[in-house]
Amino acid sequence: MSINIRRPEDIKKIAAASRAVAQTLDFLTPKVQPDITTKELNRLGEEFITKLGGRAAFKGLYGFPTGIIVSVNEVIIHGIPDNYKLKEGDVVGLDIGVEIDGWYGDAARTIGVGAISKQDQALIDCSYDALMHAVSIIEEGMRFKQLSYEIEKFIKSRGFVPLRGFCGHGIGRAPHEDPEILNYLEGVNPNQGPKIKEGMVFCVEPMICCKSGKAKVLDDKWAVVSEDGLRGSHWEHTLAIVDKKAKILSTEE
Repeated sequence: MSINIRRPEDIKKIAAASRAVAQTLDFLTPKVQPDITTKELNRLGEEFITKLGGRAAFKGLYGFPTGIIVSVNEVIIHGIPDNYKLKEGDVVGLDIGVEIDGWYGDAARTIGVGAISKQDQALIDCSYDALMHAVSIIEEGMRFKQLSYEIEKFIKSRGFVPLRGFCGHGIGRAPHEDPEILNYLEGVNPNQGPKIKEGMVFCVEPMICCKSGKAKVLDDKWAVVSEDGLRGSHWEHTLAIVDKKAKILSTEE
């Protein structure tokens, strides 16, 4: 495993791409309303990214057909936009990558459509809060496995479980780089493996299931659900280690 250490000027370039991701998410979020199709959300998002001077990084990546990933209800990640019209009570995950001048940013959020159930709100809150908890505890010298362990404990403390088999990742010159950052501890010892260092840039993305974390890929070969068939949620930020702490790059600020 080779984890890149980025120079401050490189982090600024990743931040520019990540800022475009945040702007696109903020642009699309109020449009997640009843009767809009997920295909229309994709069209609007792709056009907005182009206007920002970026490229929708997921379009064509590993063969994925669209620039915006739109995951509805039981689809936790990798939903392909189609003609489905959103309705009141749905939960919608938007996952966006942007490339600008050869550098990448990535972030995701889950949004409720109109009034949603208390359970669904708790599900969304868990993924967001787990992400922000991770941001708050990351520090130089911490092991990635320790981070995974802490994320898992947080998720389980809320009564949910992490999706297994999928993970956060490094990012920079490619949309996915080392390391893989699980939302659960693999093995029994968190005190092993690579450490977080100044200048590393990576994405943390809690993916939450209700009862079972065992993943199932649907017939389209992309959409991922839990074997329990229940709804999921997903939040993600691109982070850089600056002054020994995690700095969120995927923000408009």
